[in-house]
Amino acid sequence: MYKILEAKNLAGNIYEMIVEAPRVAARCMPGQFVIAKLDETAERIPLTITDYDREKGTIEIVFQPIGVSTTKYLDCKAGDSFEDFVGPLGRPSDLCEMSVEELKKLHIIFIAGGVGTAPVYPQAKWLHENGISCDVIIGAKTKDLVILEDKMSEVANVYVTTDDGSYGRSGMVTKCLEDLIAEGHSYDHCVAIGPMIMMKFCCLTTKKYGIKTIVSMNPIMVDGTGMCGACRLMVGDEVKFACVDGPEFDGHLVDFDLAMKRQTLYRTKEGEALLAYKEGKTHHGGCGECGGDR
Repeated sequence: MYKILEAKNLAGNIYEMIVEAPRVAARCMPGQFVIAKLDETAERIPLTITDYDREKGTIEIVFQPIGVSTTKYLDCKAGDSFEDFVGPLGRPSDLCEMSVEELKKLHIIFIAGGVGTAPVYPQAKWLHENGISCDVIIGAKTKDLVILEDKMSEVANVYVTTDDGSYGRSGMVTKCLEDLIAEGHSYDHCVAIGPMIMMKFCCLTTKKYGIKTIVSMNPIMVDGTGMCGACRLMVGDEVKFACVDGPEFDGHLVDFDLAMKRQTLYRTKEGEALLAYKEGKTHHGGCGECGGDR
């Protein structure tokens, strides 16, 4: 069992947990993820590692309750446990495989959209620990949905932008990037993590400026081991699986339209299961919309 040491709301519908998992903490690197399973009846959920403490043996995860299993996480409190907490899985960030000398030659910017801020943080922190500076754009719909700004500001130069202009700069993350470039900032390496549509348009923007761009395809992972095939995607002319070949890939080679189309295949079933869970014994499927009558 893997004890939950802390469980709290970060912002809006975004939550954080700190889990006791010494073996995972001892070996994990930025960019990797874990598979969490609450109990024997629960689904296996892939969650990116937000932070880790090797001395304390802890892993920090951030999640949004979307399906049944992540909704059940909302009932968890300090002292509860996960039955399984497996990792680290996936490949570490490419930045971790480069020498400090190589990294110092790069002008690096991270673009973090919504919950995508969580997997950006360990990479920015790792660079900071190795004496490498970087810029980070944190994007959110509104001020109330901005997460990890304080922690991020300790390890990077942070620019916050909100869609409605309620905090920081105003507009999408791509506008913020173009504004920074217009202000004289120069970048040759970008890591964009967030919703699929955000990463797609980040790549279209960075391609105009000749900025190498890495994206994380963790939003399409389901099983996390390559067995289910849900995270199959085309990278250039090659078939890849986000969970075992990634989750990070060259964003200028990813076929986002195909990946987003595949992502929609699972939404109906997830919605049906969530509705049945929320309605409990009152769920009968008579509406003909949720599939409960079939």
